[in-house]
Amino acid sequence: LQFLYLIDHHTRAPPAAVVMSVCAGRPFPIGRGPWKTLDPFLFCVFHDDRFPKSAAGALGPDRAALRGRDLGMDFSYEGGWSMYHGEAVPGFPQHPHRGFETVTAVMEGLVDHFDSMGATGRYGHGDVQWMTAGDGVQHSEMFPLVRDDAPNPLELFQIWLNLPAAKKTAPPYFEMLWAPQVPRVRRGDAEVVVVAGGAALGVAPGAPPPNSWAADPGNDVAIWIVNGAKAGGSVTLPPAREGGAVNRTLYFFRGSAAAVALNGPRRRRPHSLIPKFPL
Repeated sequence: LQFLYLIDHHTRAPPAAVVMSVCAGRPFPIGRGPWKTLDPFLFCVFHDDRFPKSAAGALGPDRAALRGRDLGMDFSYEGGWSMYHGEAVPGFPQHPHRGFETVTAVMEGLVDHFDSMGATGRYGHGDVQWMTAGDGVQHSEMFPLVRDDAPNPLELFQIWLNLPAAKKTAPPYFEMLWAPQVPRVRRGDAEVVVVAGGAALGVAPGAPPPNSWAADPGNDVAIWIVNGAKAGGSVTLPPAREGGAVNRTLYFFRGSAAAVALNGPRRRRPHSLIPKFPL
């Protein structure tokens, strides 16, 4: 089983737990579009694309694989992948962000980044990019298909985190948390990938950008990816400092479980623990 856990001590949530794919105390299905979030998280999307091998000498699929797709606006997931806004290489060409942050955690595959600050680079396979858009930045996020002899799978989360009002116009900034800087800890029968908020787990991930909501330890921001290890196993995560006064969202995105609980009674709804789209 795998799930993504977001936590923030910003706005009081209902004392009843926020439990797997639950927002504001209510279960909801997760699909291929953006998932519901709680303040100060603005947006969360999961990309699980089974990209084919690339065309010879190119970073995109063979042109034959693009026939019938609405290039520039392809969210079809035909064949297990989409081109998104890309036309030759899948991804998101230049577009603006302002007043919030993007946290991009790539578990598999690669992302090519270009931005108006002059930064360029390629990251993936466990790396995390944390970008403060602040006063405004243009950037591009493309998904290069680097292998022409085998498929090019991509799996990533992108999370948008609001900025405090006083820092909405902070200078743009980005931080790379390379895979060796992203702690992985064992909890019970699971591995927890700690993108942010490691104190409760006894680890220290790389520091977020200086103007981030997560830069203030008092906000108790955490982003964890939990990977289950075996059938019949269990994992218990440490409690939030303020318990039910903390906004929490648990996205159960792959696998199945007999019961899930988050600071509350165990919920035994196996059918609701199965993602609503194929993975």
